[in-house]
Amino acid sequence: MSSIGILPSIDISATGLSAMRRRMNAISSNIANAETTRTDEGGPYRRREVIMTEGDKFPGFPFFFENQKSKLAITNPRHLQDRSDRIPEERERLHGVDGQLEISQEDPIMVFDPSHPDANADGYVAMPNVNIVQEMVDLIVASRAYEANLTVVTADKEMIKKALEI
Repeated sequence: MSSIGILPSIDISATGLSAMRRRMNAISSNIANAETTRTDEGGPYRRREVIMTEGDKFPGFPFFFENQKSKLAITNPRHLQDRSDRIPEERERLHGVDGQLEISQEDPIMVFDPSHPDANADGYVAMPNVNIVQEMVDLIVASRAYEANLTVVTADKEMIKKALEI
């Protein structure tokens, strides 16, 4: 367990859970629309992708005391140790993860099918730029990342429960 504490790790894992959920939703949409040739925007469905970026900064434990956001800050000052010597400067602010939804700008795949109702004059149909195999691989990766974040939250929960038993 780090010297920062348990609760920030739950916050960070929660951002990972949320980002992976968004990613799995985008992948599910891609799979469901892999054959959609007409959309409200016009043209074929375009692949959605969630791009992972560094999320907002989470204030570390010392931040709460410095800004008196915690009820503990008004108790006996001897109860609160100066933790600045134990927490390096770069660890005072923790980062989560954020997932931004982006719509692919790649050209659609042209498939020859003159009998299709959306075929152009040459008999080609603009199909979505979705590769089912790639989507399934991405879904497995997102699922594993979701499970990993859930394992962290579960482990933190168990540590908190054990600490309360002391």
